[in-house]
Amino acid sequence: MANKRYSCIGLFNPKSPENVGSIMRAAGCYEVSSVFYTGTRYDRARDFVTDTKKVHQDIPLINIDDLRKILPFGCTPVAVELVEGARSLPEYTHPDRALYIFGPEDGSLDKQIRDWCEDVVYIPTNGCMNLAATVNVVLYDRLAKGNNTRSGPLF
Repeated sequence: MANKRYSCIGLFNPKSPENVGSIMRAAGCYEVSSVFYTGTRYDRARDFVTDTKKVHQDIPLINIDDLRKILPFGCTPVAVELVEGARSLPEYTHPDRALYIFGPEDGSLDKQIRDWCEDVVYIPTNGCMNLAATVNVVLYDRLAKGNNTRSGPLF
């Protein structure tokens, strides 16, 4: 049976090449299919400084003007943002196919993006987490829950 689980990442106007490099490394560790980003701040600073495994050579890192244009077929858009009404990540059941969307290091996801997403989740912490750390926690949670996805076990 083919694996029907699939995940990709959308970054809304990321700023730091260090964070994007670390996100690319996480994408490789957690078998993310692609990473998309909006904005121009990262382009001005890109360097893959922390992508020590050179994952960007295997996983596409694509600039796009609107994350809604790249929603892969059958994927659920999931915003990761600390806002009222968001679901706590420990209680969240991940979709089989997901586009996880993260806001910038120095801001939040626009309400327009959150409204477009089917789910909004947050990581219960004391204070704000670094962008790359947030991506790692969400992807690890997806992996750790394993068969706890909407369709259940693979086999």
